[in-house]
Parts: sequence; structure tokens; C-alpha cells
Amino acid sequence: MPGYSSSMRAVWLDVPEAFLAERHRLGNDKLDELWEGVLHMVPPSSLGNARITTDFVVALTPIAARRGLQVWTDGTGLFDAPKNYRIADTTLARPDQTSARGLESAELVIEVLSPHDESRDKFPFYAKRGVREIWLVEPSTREVEVYALVKKGYRRVPATVRGWRSPVLGITLSIVRGPKLGLVDGAYTAEV
Repeated sequence: MPGYSSSMRAVWLDVPEAFLAERHRLGNDKLDELWEGVLHMVPPSSLGNARITTDFVVALTPIAARRGLQVWTDGTGLFDAPKNYRIADTTLARPDQTSARGLESAELVIEVLSPHDESRDKFPFYAKRGVREIWLVEPSTREVEVYALVKKGYRRVPATVRGWRSPVLGITLSIVRGPKLGLVDGAYTAEV
């Protein structure tokens, strides 16, 4: 089709209720987000991204527990208002950052990148909610971008010879064979 681009964003002004009901019935709306009342439909995770998310949960659960944090995954919203929330792939939060509706803030959010995703567009929202750290993970290479909250925005944490250092968790992240992302917390190691 001339002029068509698969990376084009589109706005659907009047989404039919039947379409939304069918999307919900099929479970395809679990990752959808509302950005100040605007629905952002997110496709279900690919198997590769879902596997990485699961691996993060397994690897980070003991690290989080030692720091009094809980690990949350797909479908757990980080809320500003009932019609303004985002859903990260994996989130680490203190118990006091949770509420009946979901998460009110977080210590760390992890976004596994996918084509045309909006992870970087979420930064201002995350800063407003006081999220202290963000990891953006490239699934094929396991390269990670670590961002730390500084005042009202994020500063990228530079990699060192050993890899990246998580300001919130105090752990080291590095690319290991596979490629995988190696997590080192003292004597504890894990690979994602």
C-alpha cells in the first residue's frame, strides 16, 4: 500500500465497544495503558520478551527480598490517577508503594524493549511518580541502559569496565555468554 509504514502511529478516535470487549475476552488488553485518559493498546508480549520478564522475576526475587522489596510483573499498573497509568515489564517496589489499585510508586522499573515501544516516552510519568531507577533491556543482545532519577528527570548511568551498577539495588549487571545479562549481588549470581 503506497505511503504505508509499519511504524506509523495512528489514533482511533471512536473505538467500538465490541472491539474492546472482544480484546478483553481474549485477554489481549492486560498490558494496555491509559495515558491521561488516552488508551495505548499494547500487544501481548512475544515469547522471547515474556521469557526475559520471567527470568528477571526469578533472578531478582532473592535480591529484592534482601532489600525489603517486592517484585511485580506484567499487568501490574503504576498509577497516577484512575485514567493515567503505565505497566512496566517488571517492577520492584516497597510494600508502602502499593495500594488496592496497584503501584503508587516504585524503586525500579524494567522495560524489555520491543519494536516501536514507548518505553522512553514513559520517563516523565515515572519521574512524576518518584520511580528511582529504570532499566531498558535490548532482548537480543541483553545490552541495558540504566537510568537514575535526579531531581525531576533521569540521568543515564554510564557503564564501567565491569558493566553497569544499579544505584537502587547496588548490584552489578554485565553481559555474559549467551548473550545473557549477568546479575551479581555479593556471592549471589544469576543470568537473565
